[in-house]
Amino acid sequence: MDIKLSDHFTLKKLIRFVMPSVIMMVFTSIYGVVDGYFVSNYTGKTPFAAINLVWPFIMIIGTIGFMVGTGGTALVSKTLGEGDKKKANEIFSLLVYFVIGFGVVAAVLSIIFIKQVCIKLGAEGDMLPYAEIYGKIVVGAMPFFMLQNVFQSLLVTAERPKLGLAVTVVAGVLNMLLDFLLVGVFNFGVTGAAVATAVSEVAGGGIPLIYFFVNKTSPLRLCKTHFDSKALFKTFTNGASEFMTNISMSLVNIVYNYVLLRAYGENGVAAYGVIMYVSFVFVSIFIGYSMGVAPIIGYSYGAENHSELKNIFKKSLTFLAVGGVIMAASAIALSRPLAHIYTGYDKELFELTTLAFMLFSTHFLFAGFNIFSSAFFTALNNGAVSAAISFLRTMVFEISWVLILPKLFGINAIWLAMTASEICTLAVSAFFLINNKKRYHYI
Repeated sequence: MDIKLSDHFTLKKLIRFVMPSVIMMVFTSIYGVVDGYFVSNYTGKTPFAAINLVWPFIMIIGTIGFMVGTGGTALVSKTLGEGDKKKANEIFSLLVYFVIGFGVVAAVLSIIFIKQVCIKLGAEGDMLPYAEIYGKIVVGAMPFFMLQNVFQSLLVTAERPKLGLAVTVVAGVLNMLLDFLLVGVFNFGVTGAAVATAVSEVAGGGIPLIYFFVNKTSPLRLCKTHFDSKALFKTFTNGASEFMTNISMSLVNIVYNYVLLRAYGENGVAAYGVIMYVSFVFVSIFIGYSMGVAPIIGYSYGAENHSELKNIFKKSLTFLAVGGVIMAASAIALSRPLAHIYTGYDKELFELTTLAFMLFSTHFLFAGFNIFSSAFFTALNNGAVSAAISFLRTMVFEISWVLILPKLFGINAIWLAMTASEICTLAVSAFFLINNKKRYHYI
């Protein structure tokens, strides 16, 4: 039996509804892990470090997709909650068409200037050609990468979370299979890894696009629409937190790489790359949960169902508290075997990666609350508060601690910057949640 956004959610029903989004995000992160595994083990740490240098730029460009996906989910689900299905579909269609057009322009410009970008990011010598070819191929699929990010959220709003999971599985298996063939079997190296990533993005964005064009039974479907500046503006403000999060995280990655490249050389950038791949598997559980629960929050808010809003909020805090403890303990316990998968061929790199991941993993205790808090206010159509949490979490707190901690306690303290940032952000999240409880009635 399908679960509707208008239902009352018991814990069992809530888990059933959000689980496809959680699995989808975990699976997405896992095929990223596989991508990194093949590049690191089959091409070496120099190409691996090169793609980790250029990846933040790719994410900055693709951030529009995340912003439209989360901001659009909040607006469309609220509109559905208000009972206006026609307007919801028009807004949905406008957002998809906008992303396609923006993605094409972004892809063309990125391909033209990718070499200059790689040089600015610090790629030089042997690293430069690897970074350039990887970046050029992957940004070529940018329209589909953006659509993939949009549909991950909006498929849940369309009450089709299982389809979103199926699409992610197809794209992920395709990526892993092509990684195995192009990198592991045919030795195409970084080029093969880039092609595998690009093809999987085409599948991840293209399949839902076709579905929404041809399916007539979905609550959301692509249709004729008109330019609506207010809807676009509201989407952008709602999704400002995702925009800030992804832009900030990409800039944080650049700062990390800059500091680590000068302190450890290629080993520092490679170790950080491993941490980013592996830690995303853990964080994706929080992201997937927040993504899955957001349409329920937005719908309940639009329908003025305060009791359901309180119900979802209370259950979410419990899930995040228990999940944070389990994930932090698991990550610390698995730090050596996980580091060995990527860096077992280089003893010095392996020891650095193990230490770094153990220290870095402590932030899982707090990350879930901050990720959810930002997504919660996005779903309530309060993009300003959501963006403030995201901006402070990454752009202010984390960059500050990345630069400050090594000077105070030595370079290894850089791996605790994320934990210090999460603790500071937790205080900010608590402040906003307490001060807005009477406005939204979730407590």
